[in-house]
Amino acid sequence: MCAIGGILGVTYSIPLRRALVTGSDLPYPEGRAAGEVLKIGDDQGTAEENKSGLKAILVGSIASAGFALLAALKGVAGSLSTYFKVGAGATTVSGSLSLALIGVGHLVGMSVGIAMIVGLIISFGVLLPLKTSGMVDGLHGSAALADIVDTSFSSEIRFIGAGTMAVAAVWTLLKIIGPVVKGIKDSLTSARLRQTGAQVDITERDIPFPIVAGVTLASMLPVGILLFLFVQDTDIVHHTWSLIILSIVYVLLVGLIVASICGYMAGLIGASNSPISGVGIIVVLSAALLIKAVTGNESDSHPEALVAYTLFTAAVVFGIATISNDNLQDLKTGQIVGATPWKQQVALIIGVIFGSAIIPPILQLMMTSFGFVGAPGAGPDALAAPQAALLSSVANGIFGDSLDWSLIGLGALIGVGVIIVDEILRKTSRFSLPALAVGMGMYLPISLTLIIPMGALLGMFYNNWAEKQRSPEYSKRMGLLIATGLIVGESLFGVLNAGIIAAAGDGEALAIFPESWATAANWLGPILFVVFVLGCYRYVQGLIKKS
Repeated sequence: MCAIGGILGVTYSIPLRRALVTGSDLPYPEGRAAGEVLKIGDDQGTAEENKSGLKAILVGSIASAGFALLAALKGVAGSLSTYFKVGAGATTVSGSLSLALIGVGHLVGMSVGIAMIVGLIISFGVLLPLKTSGMVDGLHGSAALADIVDTSFSSEIRFIGAGTMAVAAVWTLLKIIGPVVKGIKDSLTSARLRQTGAQVDITERDIPFPIVAGVTLASMLPVGILLFLFVQDTDIVHHTWSLIILSIVYVLLVGLIVASICGYMAGLIGASNSPISGVGIIVVLSAALLIKAVTGNESDSHPEALVAYTLFTAAVVFGIATISNDNLQDLKTGQIVGATPWKQQVALIIGVIFGSAIIPPILQLMMTSFGFVGAPGAGPDALAAPQAALLSSVANGIFGDSLDWSLIGLGALIGVGVIIVDEILRKTSRFSLPALAVGMGMYLPISLTLIIPMGALLGMFYNNWAEKQRSPEYSKRMGLLIATGLIVGESLFGVLNAGIIAAAGDGEALAIFPESWATAANWLGPILFVVFVLGCYRYVQGLIKKS
């Protein structure tokens, strides 16, 4: 299922490349970061400029990796949070002390940053205090409020955010459907020109569209076989063919929609921070409603079988979502460095196949070693898998008629309001309020949504300073490179740390500081975080002044 969904994620992202990458001004922070790394040392700039650029990336990388290492050692706090009362309710403020998120904020810019702050204010400043009103009477202190606030956020506020994202996603899709259709036409034109022997620029050479369409349709055969095998020996076997036909049509149509939405979100705030589980709520919700409509009253007698089938169908679409989310970042990198798209796309398919071979044994190892909360045989150290639990609860809510539609409806109304404001702003000023970014700000944890706008604000101040320098474009690029370094360093350390954790079987394998150091770590964390961030930008400013 992972391999098929992943390959479909690649094929669906091919026509989207022209619409969302080459013909779009979306920032694609990680794609741009990777592109800037690859450009260092090319012949586009002077030797001195490339040398300074390399220094900027290295300093940013060392700083972010160094801080991440200190956090893993428990020498400094990796995040800070507090819970407090607001009127009769309560809320929380927290921030992940991640230099990578500062870099992402610098790259995405103030428009997205402000939109995420608006979403944060709606969720944590208004909705959360209202939803917890009257539930915190007699409670005092951050620890006492934490459980109520966190439960309310995961069980209520996130569904409101998902409703906002759903409306914003539909609106975004309507706005980009024209460029997507144009991208498909351009791809067909490019394929015909290549067949006639005409020279087409290498940056315009995708895998030919007939092959893309053929692979996509051919993938439906194994999908149908797997669904057929899945439904055998279950209580809903008498619905086999109606369910399989529905699922295949659903994967074909909704897969393209989801690939478009996830690609757009990745372009806004990056693949790593993209709230795919929010899209997952929409996918499971729509799939469950359709399956319930096809099977009639079956949900009254066999809800568990229908939930399982819904999640199995959604698994294919999730493969499409995650891979299209990543692939468009890769294709953005390719655009920056002048790569040949079809070669990238073939490599991405190979990567999907290898990734799909690795996933099952890793999941099996985690299941046998720890188990998953709610699953048979789960022990005291079972893994929570919160996103999976959230999506399972959505499917159970549909078939058990227990889903609170008022939450999703409220989110949808908020989404409509944000869209109206955004359209007014775009027509009357140079500002905008991307509705999808507002929805992400509502849905994502505040630890993410608070730091990215801070990076955007810092990036704006830096760019204003760069405009006053002798060479504004060079100065801005150096800022881009330091932000790139912040992303690269922490990302590489994350991979290394994951390997250490996997080898040791301990989530805190590097934690050498004792628990008694926690108070000092909470003070040192934000202090060193500010010092590291400002130090990186001051270093770049010094390089520019010397050049």
